[in-house]
Amino acid sequence: MSRPKKNIFNTWGLLVLWAGVGLLMLLGHGWGKLSNFSLIAPNFPDPLGFGSGVSLGLAVFAEFFASLALIFGFLTRLTTFALIVAMLMAAFVIHAGDPYKKMELALVYLISYLTILLCGPGKYSLDRLMFKKQIDF
Repeated sequence: MSRPKKNIFNTWGLLVLWAGVGLLMLLGHGWGKLSNFSLIAPNFPDPLGFGSGVSLGLAVFAEFFASLALIFGFLTRLTTFALIVAMLMAAFVIHAGDPYKKMELALVYLISYLTILLCGPGKYSLDRLMFKKQIDF
């Protein structure tokens, strides 16, 4: 018996979601931190107590490198997990005492990344090409 065809809009919608939020995070947050690392590092928040440079390095890893992987659908769930942790830190630690408006963007990203984590990479991803895994949407 053949499988029922899934809605093509789900497949394309998921692609738009992970490529779109990945690109927005990379360009809007990750690139600025990476390209100005030495200027930002001395004053970057250190919520984990590892030092400002290490905290900035972790943020750059998530916001630039994990976002880059996400844009191509590469190791999607793993990279999304790093971004979820970064957004949890941004919303509930860095902006914990701030008004809601300050944490709103981090929460929007968090919801997007949780959706990607739950749904997976989709049909048009490097994960599917590399791992030859049938992904239904």
